[in-house]
Amino acid sequence: MNIKINPEVKEALENNRPVVALESTIISHGMPYPQNVETAYKVEEIVRENGGVPATIGIIDGVGIVGMNKEEIEAFGKRGPEITKVSRRDLATIMAEGLWGATTVATTMILAKLAGVEFFVTGGIGGVHRGAEETFDVSADLEELGRTNVTVICAGAKAILDLPKTLEVLETKGVPVLGYGTNELPAFYTRTSGLKVDYNLKDPETAARIISMKRELGLDGGVLITNPIPEEESMDEAEINGVIDKAIKEMDERGIKGKDCTPFLLAKVAEITEGKSLDANIKLVFNNAKVGTEIAKAYCKLK
Repeated sequence: MNIKINPEVKEALENNRPVVALESTIISHGMPYPQNVETAYKVEEIVRENGGVPATIGIIDGVGIVGMNKEEIEAFGKRGPEITKVSRRDLATIMAEGLWGATTVATTMILAKLAGVEFFVTGGIGGVHRGAEETFDVSADLEELGRTNVTVICAGAKAILDLPKTLEVLETKGVPVLGYGTNELPAFYTRTSGLKVDYNLKDPETAARIISMKRELGLDGGVLITNPIPEEESMDEAEINGVIDKAIKEMDERGIKGKDCTPFLLAKVAEITEGKSLDANIKLVFNNAKVGTEIAKAYCKLK
């Protein structure tokens, strides 16, 4: 298998210590250098401070790295968008051809599962794009959540998406959507969406029990834990929705489609909000790292 597991990550897995996977697209495509690398280091630091072992995942020269070291993260940050953004359909090609690849939610889940890592922290998942009834633009993240046994901790689906349709697809695929201290699906930049989640988790132990039971029952597929952005970092709902509508209009006018949609929209939203949305994105990832590590620790105690 063309996967390299960091010795620290391997030792933690063998000794039932909490390991938290992290994606690499946020490094290569999420923000400019050196902010991308500084953010990646900070997320890993938060995982460690809360008693876990971070495992940032990426593809270097065709090898899936589960637990990138500082030099590898630095290289990812410097190369930036020139690294291919890799989803499920691209994975075999990138690895077979010995290329570099930045893992999305879907591919981070795949490589985490192959390495035996249960927990994965990210900002927000992909989902059903607005207007998907005409374009059929649905993120592979949803398909992966329906089939791959990894628990994903996020701040909901990205707010640029059609959240009601995204929730419907997750329900169809049998993915439990659990709110961490909330009955509502968080909307990434904001804490509420008006959409109900399947269950309100009161603490990490409750989350661990549900995940453990799903695995014991042999119910394949992911678990989605949605953790609201901290209240002090939450953006005004009307303001951010207006910005998103404006960004989508420009995207449509420019004919941007497929996997280029999300990077364009996130960058445009950051531009219009003068960086406020990017700051919120970073803060919610930090918060997810803390909560995800606490849940991973509780899960290890059950084992």
